[in-house]
Amino acid sequence: MDERLHDLAAIEDAVWHELGRSTDSAHDWHVGVLATTDGQRADARSVVLREVEPAAHSLIVYTDARSPKVEHVQDHPEGVLVLWSASRGWQLRLHVHITVETSGLGVWSRWAKLMMTPAAQDYLSPLPPGSRIVKPVPERGTRAHFAMMTMRVDALDWLELHPEGQRRALFDAEGGHWLAP
Repeated sequence: MDERLHDLAAIEDAVWHELGRSTDSAHDWHVGVLATTDGQRADARSVVLREVEPAAHSLIVYTDARSPKVEHVQDHPEGVLVLWSASRGWQLRLHVHITVETSGLGVWSRWAKLMMTPAAQDYLSPLPPGSRIVKPVPERGTRAHFAMMTMRVDALDWLELHPEGQRRALFDAEGGHWLAP
């Protein structure tokens, strides 16, 4: 980005524009870190942004329905998604409310598209993610354990690292606000 944005509304628009482009695997924000809790301990893992709906302030990622994060989210649906763009010098911390779907039209229609790709193998393991295995590559099962997680963005904390100085803003239900970096 050549020119720094100085208006809060323009920054928020630019952030959502970039998020809309983040489903492209070449985009800096395509893979982010999602942090959740089981009520006792925090956990964080990388997730791939599959869909972004700027008007609805929502993001979709895919997961294995047997993953521990699914149980975490069902019991504690709040999380934080952290994204970093080296090319823009922007960090986003998205405070999200997460829902998990393991069945229904939305899940099945996405699985129908995904099942014909190499990525489908991620959801065909006979073992849940994190299971101990003897061999590095366990055999594949025949049943899919595909689920989707929808993250509604409740607040967006934007930080810009720039040679002219850092800037930070929060966008939430009350609007946009400058924060001390």
